[in-house]
Amino acid sequence: MDQTVAVWVVLAAALVAANLPYFSERLLLVGPRQQPKAVWWRLLELVLLAVLTFGLGTLLETRIGQRHAQGWEFYASAACLFITLGFPGFVWRYLRRGGRRGQD
Repeated sequence: MDQTVAVWVVLAAALVAANLPYFSERLLLVGPRQQPKAVWWRLLELVLLAVLTFGLGTLLETRIGQRHAQGWEFYASAACLFITLGFPGFVWRYLRRGGRRGQD
């Protein structure tokens, strides 16, 4: 896999993963359906999906070539990017549909 393709794969996976907690009412995306799901469950799912996405990036980086050690700055900026990528789902869940929560 080419390095450019790997970057786009990780970005696409991050975009999907960052929005999944906002579009599903299931606990951890596979558990029982909650109506409505608590905000802290969505935050927990967001953190777990971010860790999985970072793991995918690390795996692809290892397969392409030498894995580079990253400092806290990298992880802080990657977490901010992940949260930013989840903004469309947040808007859809909490701002756009605010008055119609019971009508899923």
